[in-house]
Amino acid sequence: MRTSVVICVYTEERWEDIRAAVASVENQRRRPYEIILVVDYNADLLLRLKREYPDVIVVENTQEKGLSGGKNTGAATASGDIVAYLDDDAVAEAGWLEALEEGFQDPAVVGVGGLTNPLWATGRRPGWFPREFDWTVGCSYRGMPTRRSPIRNVMGGNAAFRRELVGQVGGFHTGIGRSVQGRKPRPLGCEETEFCIRLSQRMPGAVMLFEPAAVIGHKVPEARARFAYFRSRCYAEGLSKALVTHNVGAGDGLASERAHALKALPLGALRGLGDVLRGDLSGFGRAVAIVVGLTWTTWGYIVGSLRLKVAKS
Repeated sequence: MRTSVVICVYTEERWEDIRAAVASVENQRRRPYEIILVVDYNADLLLRLKREYPDVIVVENTQEKGLSGGKNTGAATASGDIVAYLDDDAVAEAGWLEALEEGFQDPAVVGVGGLTNPLWATGRRPGWFPREFDWTVGCSYRGMPTRRSPIRNVMGGNAAFRRELVGQVGGFHTGIGRSVQGRKPRPLGCEETEFCIRLSQRMPGAVMLFEPAAVIGHKVPEARARFAYFRSRCYAEGLSKALVTHNVGAGDGLASERAHALKALPLGALRGLGDVLRGDLSGFGRAVAIVVGLTWTTWGYIVGSLRLKVAKS
């Protein structure tokens, strides 16, 4: 099995992060077939990376500006059987690629996603930050499976797909996620969610697999560990979910979210209050954050849905 690893990059401000990400791929126990760096409309960064990495494939994004366009360019450039995506501010553990590839031994599996742990810039998780909302910083969250199991969608910064299928179903839509900015920049997402659902809908019986042995660490800067960003990210997620359901339907588009909201979040809020009773006052902050996060996400979804209805009319 040959795996092409794609890392999408866009700014020289993340130079050291990019170097760390590439080094983590080069140091895998099972070597990648090729490493591809896709540069998103940044000529200076493109030239610098070509000089720094003569043995790595460095290309410019040939599609619409943004993460989805970069992922599509990476898949079109790749020549491996599998295309694996790693965020430019993440580092993969040595067994990451091996674990992803093992998931594809079952021919029904079309995509594999791994476990993403937060690497807090401050060195510790903020006391108010609930693990149920680690998705706001691009990481695996409490409520996800803990063992290898089928899931609806994988997380885009730690995922792999059978390469030929990416193009067959139209790739990642550039109308969703961080390629969409609108009048004001927002931390949007969900391009991988929509892609996974669309792939599964077009291939009945296809399996998306969560593989917890495929571990990466995702860096969380101080700015993203603040409550203001938390609220903004939740609201943006609601906006993005409205676009997802518009494309693939509310049944598939909100199935995992309903289960999370009805089970994991109430348990998380109760757990936080229980922690207060045991002397951990930060538990109250976690309980409040869960309520606020759910409220802001729901409000974003309502606003996004209304905007789509107005645009359609």
